[in-house]
Order: sequence, then structure tokens, then C-alpha cells
Amino acid sequence: MQAAGIITEYNLLHYGHLYQMARTRELLGPDCGIVCVMSGNFVQRGDFAAVRKHVRAAAAVKSGADLVLELPLPWAVASAERFADGGVQTLLGTGLVTHLSFGSESGDATPLRRVAAALCDPSFPELLRGELAGPVGFAAARQRAAEHLLAPEDAALLSRPNDILGIEYCKSLLRRSAPVIPLAIPRRGVGHDAAAEGDSASASAIRRLLEQGERARALSLMAPAMAEGFLAEEQAGRAPVFGETCQRAVLARLRTMRPEEFLALDGGNEGLGNRFYEAARTAPTLEKLLDAVKTRRYAYSRLRRMALWAYLGLRPENFPERVPYLRVLAANAAGCALLARMRETATLPVLTKPADVRRLPPEARELFALEVRAADLYTLAYPRLAAAEGGGEWREGPAILI
Repeated sequence: MQAAGIITEYNLLHYGHLYQMARTRELLGPDCGIVCVMSGNFVQRGDFAAVRKHVRAAAAVKSGADLVLELPLPWAVASAERFADGGVQTLLGTGLVTHLSFGSESGDATPLRRVAAALCDPSFPELLRGELAGPVGFAAARQRAAEHLLAPEDAALLSRPNDILGIEYCKSLLRRSAPVIPLAIPRRGVGHDAAAEGDSASASAIRRLLEQGERARALSLMAPAMAEGFLAEEQAGRAPVFGETCQRAVLARLRTMRPEEFLALDGGNEGLGNRFYEAARTAPTLEKLLDAVKTRRYAYSRLRRMALWAYLGLRPENFPERVPYLRVLAANAAGCALLARMRETATLPVLTKPADVRRLPPEARELFALEVRAADLYTLAYPRLAAAEGGGEWREGPAILI
């Protein structure tokens, strides 16, 4: 039996995501299992997920996935390279996955693998350093460096967000000599930053509609199971979640940090920590703080991640090199069958209930403690503060939908 992995956030799950799962099964057969590795309560751009992780995972299983595993926090709120590698590690840890399915502007894995090989070339770091010495930011510098090793049309793939992630997946597979086949699914609908068109919208567009108060329109663009879960969370006072709700808490944390704590966030070697420290003294909003820190060299998402790391109390040394366990968030009957097979194939411990963490080594238990703390801080962004009870990580097990 083939099994396809999907590395995702589902923030929020929409019709494009349903198409990807359906198309994956069309290509690999109706009996193909789909294993998702999904970010938890915080996402890669340095923000709060709009709906908590267990609800998003359950919506995914109701919409075509069989098994949803959590991408641990240190990889979920990291760069695209680390995000991709954490997802690949998790999928490989199951011992089941034969294919890695991902959305792509190009819809062709072959050129993406060529670019990945170029980025892994021993000469590439020196080429990149040379381009970074110029006036451009990292993304443009990387594309220019790649042009020394690739045809221009291949290097241009580094300018498109879904292709970039696909390249990072291919890099991780290549570096790990993994026998997993990349499967690029052409991305349908509007781009990440575009407004909704008809019944097509990106997750970003749906979240913007919620922020703008266009609730009915946002709900119509979500996958039906996601809309159902959202409505239940909304009624319970737990959705929608916006990071701005915790803005004062984030600013309070930043204003009480010492200079050396800021330096630790960027490794102390790029001057970014000093810029954060100075801006945090005076900025009245998080947006103004990030605007004050922003330069052409640093992507806005990186700055948002640094602010989020500070709020959550994360430091680079908290980011282990290897994923230490597989945590189940949701499964259906087929997913439970996959879990049964994983008793023989998995190379990492599988957590099917929070209490399982107590049998893990100290480093894994420390990571779970970070997840517990982060989840408790996430609840403070719930619309209804009375719903923000802590300790949920120890009480809530996976959603089993049979």
C-alpha cells in the first residue's frame, strides 16, 4: 500500500487543499493513505493559527486525510528550510511514506529537484556569500547565486513561494538519501497574497476576510469540515484567533528583555538583536516595532518569528536537530490501520496520548514541555478570556473519527 505525505498548516483548510488530497489519490490510487504533518498552534510566518490545532487536524481527516501528525513547534516556527526538513523528518519517521505531495506553481518535480541539487552543491555557500555582500536581500541573493549553477528558468523557480517550499522538501530528501518520491501538484486558484475570487481563496485571503469582519464570506470559502469546526470553536469563544489579541503581552515581554536575550535570538552575529532591543523601548505597537527593525536584508516573516520566539520564550538552543517523536493529532479508520503498521515500521516513538511523553528521553520531554507552555500562551488570544484555561495539552488526545 502506498502512502503519501503532505506537510501543511491548514490555516485555514480550503478547497485548494481538498483538490491536492483528491489529486494525490487520483495519481497514486484510491487506496493510497494520506499522512499529513501539520503545524500546531503557531505557524511558519510567526503568527498564531486562526483555529487551534486539534480542530484543524480533525477537519483535515474529515476532508480526505487519514492520519495527522503534529510538526513540533521548533520546526513549525522556523525558516522554510527548517520547516521543510522537520516535516520530512516526521514523515520518514513513520517508515510508511512512499511519496511527498506538495502544491507547486510549476507542477513539475523534475526542475525542482535540479534546483535542490544545485543548492546542495559544495560550491553554493561561497556563491551565496558573494551575492549577500551586495545590496539585495537573502531571497534575491540566493536566486542570483543559483544562476551560476542553473539555467535561468530553473533559478527563477526560487522566486515563487510554493516552488520554494517544494525545493526545500527535495533538498531535505536529497540530503537524507530518502527513497521518497516528490509529487508536485499544480496549485489551483489565487496566489497567497491575492484577494478571493469566486469560490477560490488562499488561506491568507480567508484570514484577511475574518479580520475585516466578512465572516460569512470567509466561511463560504473554507472546506465544509473546516467551517463546521470553526463555528463550533467560535461558539465556545475560542475562534477566530488573531495574534494582535496578545499584542500587549508580546510587547511587555519584549520591553522586559535584556540586550543579551535579544542577541541570543539571532545568534548574536547579525546585529538584528540590537535593532530589536532599541525598537522595543519605544514602539507602541508590534507593527511599528517590526517596521523599525525591518531592513532590505531581513524578510518580514523572519522578524515576526523572532518576536514570537521572544513571546514563547524560545531560543535557538531549544531547537533540536532531530524530531524526537511522532505526535498523533487525528486519525480515521484507515489512519488507525496506518498507526498499527507503524508499530513495526516507525523509527521514532509514537505518542497517541499525552501521558506517553513520560516514557521518552529527557530531550523529548523538554520539547513537550515547550509545547505545553506555548499552548497555554496561545489560549490567551482566544476571543473569550474565560475559555483560555491552561493545561489543555495534558488533557486532550487525538481526534479519532471512525
